[in-house]
Amino acid sequence: MLRRLALLLCIATPALAQPAPESAWPTRTVTIVVPYVPGGPSDILARVLAAQLPAAIGQNVVVENRTGANGAIAAQYVARQPPDGHTLFVGPSGLLSITPIVNTRAGFDPERDFTPITIAITAPNLMVVNPAVPARTLPELIAWLRAQDGRASYGSSGIGSSEHLGMELFRLRTGVEVTHVPYPGGGAAVTDIVTGTLPFSSLNIATVAPHVQAGRLVAIAVGGTARHPLLPEVPTMAEAGLPGFTTGSWHSIVAPRGLSTALATRIHAAVTAALQRPESGERLAATGFQVQASSREALAALIRDDLAQWREVVRAAQVVVN
Repeated sequence: MLRRLALLLCIATPALAQPAPESAWPTRTVTIVVPYVPGGPSDILARVLAAQLPAAIGQNVVVENRTGANGAIAAQYVARQPPDGHTLFVGPSGLLSITPIVNTRAGFDPERDFTPITIAITAPNLMVVNPAVPARTLPELIAWLRAQDGRASYGSSGIGSSEHLGMELFRLRTGVEVTHVPYPGGGAAVTDIVTGTLPFSSLNIATVAPHVQAGRLVAIAVGGTARHPLLPEVPTMAEAGLPGFTTGSWHSIVAPRGLSTALATRIHAAVTAALQRPESGERLAATGFQVQASSREALAALIRDDLAQWREVVRAAQVVVN
C-alpha cells in the first residue's frame, strides 16, 4: 500500500508542479504596481485599469502603491517578479528614461528588466510666464531671457525630472542662460510663478493649465507634437519657432522581463482595450493626460530614444544628482 501511494505521488507531483498554460491567463488576481503615493497620474491610471480590466479578463485587479527612492523601489520589486502576467507596472517616463541616467545606483535597467506593453497616456509640458514678464510669444520670451543675462530662474518638480531636463534642452537649443530652482513637486513651482517669485518655467500641462485658464499665468507654447485640447489656442513649440522641440511626460504599462510574446500580446490587447473605453478617456483627460494605447514596439522605441536624448542632455548640461 505504501509503495503504491509513493508511486502515485511520484506520478502526480510533476503534473501538480506544472504552471498553468498561458491560454488560462490570468488564473488569479492581477496586481498593478504604482511607484508613487495615491492620487497622482500614475495612481489614477492604475485605478482606471483596475476598474476596466476585470470584466475583460475574468479576474480581480488590485493596485499596490510601493513608494521609495523616487520610484526605484517599486521598479526593483517588479523586475524580480515572475513573468507570468500577474504583476504589471505603471512605468512613468521620468523613472524609465531619466532615473537610470542621473542615478547610477537606481538598481534597474528599463530596457533589460521589463517587457514593454503599451504607452498608456501622455502629457506635454507647457511653457508659462508670470503676467508681469513682457513676453507673449516664444521669440519674445527668448529675447527677454537673453536680456536677463543669466539672472532669470525657472522651477521644476525636482532635479532630473522631465521638466528639469526639458528646460535644459531648451537652454541648449536656444543658448539662453537661466538658473534651475528644484522643488519637491510641480505644484510648489507653479505657486512661485503665480506669485512672481519665479518669472517662468515649463511644467506639466495638467499642473499649469488651470492657472492659465484663470488668467494667473500666460501660456507661451506647448511641448507636444500637436496642440492640446485643454488649451487649443496655444501653439506648439515648433509652431512658435523652435522646430523639432518636444518635451513632456508619459506613463506606460510594462511587465517583468521574460514575458513570452504570446502572453505579452494578450495583455497588450486587454490593456489597450481598457484604455480606449470612453469612460477611461474621460477620467484620464481630467488629469490633463491623453490616452495613447500604443503598440508594444512603440513603447520600446520611446524608451530607447528618450534614454539616448536625455543621456546627451545630462552630459551637455552637466546635470549632477547627489
